[in-house]
Amino acid sequence: MILINLLPHREERRKQRKQAFFVGLGVAALAGALLTGLGLVALDQMTAAQVQRNNYLQAEIKRLEGQIKDIANLRTEIDALKARQKAVEDLQVNRNVPVHLLDELVRQTPEGVYLTSVKQGDGSVVVSGVAQTNERVSEFLRNAANHSQWLERPELVEIKAVALPPSAGSRELRRLFEFSLRVAMRMPVAPASAAAPAASAASAVRRTS
Repeated sequence: MILINLLPHREERRKQRKQAFFVGLGVAALAGALLTGLGLVALDQMTAAQVQRNNYLQAEIKRLEGQIKDIANLRTEIDALKARQKAVEDLQVNRNVPVHLLDELVRQTPEGVYLTSVKQGDGSVVVSGVAQTNERVSEFLRNAANHSQWLERPELVEIKAVALPPSAGSRELRRLFEFSLRVAMRMPVAPASAAAPAASAASAVRRTS
């Protein structure tokens, strides 16, 4: 017996393919929407994490800026304290300079030389006096140049011979040499204590008077 299918099988097959296409299209759309949703969720999480890191970095930057400002203030205060300390030290040294100067003049003045005037200027001293001979003045210059911790670069400004009236019991005129010299002052590495210069200064005053 032969069976003959009289139904429109082509249209039925076309209908099945169409249904399968729409089903596949729906599945693809659903999968795409799911992937898009997952991507958006992941992107939101990454954005939130980055915002959190940015906030943390900004907070750390502000904290570091505060520390840098504090360090700058501390450095300013330290510099101010150092300047005050240096000013006090300079004042202390300068206060003792006249004492050291008189003491050094006593040490370096040879026999036969009498000082009559000592004038201190900016970094230099002008010394005037009377000497028995030119050699005494030369010795004074050598002492100031080679053997002094406080004096340096002595320079003879003027020297001249003067005649003094004879002393009692003598008829001969006395011949002396008036001189004036300029010498620079320097600060030694380890200056002497103030006690010894004070004692020598008193001796210098008696000697130059």
